[in-house]
Amino acid sequence: MLNALDSLKQYSVIVADTGDLDAVARWRPQDTTTNPSILLSAAQDPRYRAIVDASMDQDIESTLDRLFVAFGCEILKIIPGRVSTEVDARLSFDIEGSIAKARQLVSLYENQKIERKRILIKLASTWEGIRAAERLEREGIHCNLTLLFSFAQAVACADAGVTLISPFVGRIYDWYRQNKKVDDIPAAEDPGVASVVKIYNYYKKHGYKTQVMGASFRKIEQIMALSGCDLLTIAPDLLEKLSKKDGEIERVLSPEKARKLSIEKTPLDHQSFLWQHNTDAMAVEKLSDGIRKFDADARKLEAAVGALLKKSKAAA
Repeated sequence: MLNALDSLKQYSVIVADTGDLDAVARWRPQDTTTNPSILLSAAQDPRYRAIVDASMDQDIESTLDRLFVAFGCEILKIIPGRVSTEVDARLSFDIEGSIAKARQLVSLYENQKIERKRILIKLASTWEGIRAAERLEREGIHCNLTLLFSFAQAVACADAGVTLISPFVGRIYDWYRQNKKVDDIPAAEDPGVASVVKIYNYYKKHGYKTQVMGASFRKIEQIMALSGCDLLTIAPDLLEKLSKKDGEIERVLSPEKARKLSIEKTPLDHQSFLWQHNTDAMAVEKLSDGIRKFDADARKLEAAVGALLKKSKAAA
C-alpha cells in the first residue's frame, strides 16, 4: 500500500524546502528551495563549516553570494532537478539591482559547471521583481517568484512568462486564522489552499506555461488538498508526516478539470496590478512582512559571515 507521500508523487513534483544536505539526501526530492532563513540555519550547523570556510572571499557581499552558490552546488549533487537561490530582499523594489544580482549568481554557478536549466533565481513578487524576472527569462535565466499572496501577483507573473511561482499557503492561513481569532481553519475552508486552487485553474485554463508550486505549509492536510499542483515545496517535518500516513490520496487539481471551467482572462498593467493587489489587505501585509523577515534573516546571516570573515583575515 502506498503512503500519502508516495501517492502525492504520482500527481505533483515534490520539492524539499530545506538547506539541510542530510535531509535532502534522505528525501531525494526532484528540486530544492533555499532562502536566507534556511541558509542562516545551515551556515550555523557545524556539519557544514567546511562549505562556509571555502566560501570566504574579500568582502561580505561576495562571500554571501559564494555561500548561497556553494550550498546550491552541494544540493545539486544530490537531486536530479533544480535549486532555487534567492536575490537579496533589499533589492525587492530595484529592477536593475535584481537583474545584476541574478546575473552574478548565475555566473558563479556557471563557473562551477552548473547549467542554467538547473538554477531558479528567487525574486519577491513585487511589480519590480516581476519586471526583473521578465527580462531575466529572456536571457535564459529562469525565475521563481516568491512571497506571492494575491491573485494579481499571480496574473502578472504569468503574463511576464516567469518559470515558476511560489504562492505561500501557510502564511495566508496564519493571517486569516489570526484575523478570525480561531485556532485552526479546515483545509476545505482554508484561504491559502483556495488561493492556490484559483491560480492553478486560471493558469491551466488559459494555457500559461508558468508552473505553480504551493509553498509554506503548516499541516499535511493543506498539502493533500493541493495534490496535482505542478510542484509542492515541503519542509522535512511534513515530509516525514506524509511518509507515515498510510493510504493513497486522490488527485484534486488537474489541467483537464481546469480547462472545463469558465474563467475570464484578466491581464494587468502596472496601475491595475497595484490597485488589485492593494484591495487584498492580507496580501499587502504579508508581502511587506515577508520581505522584512527575509531581510532580517539575511542581515543575521551577513553578521555571522562577517564575524567569520574577520576571524579568517585575523588568522591569515
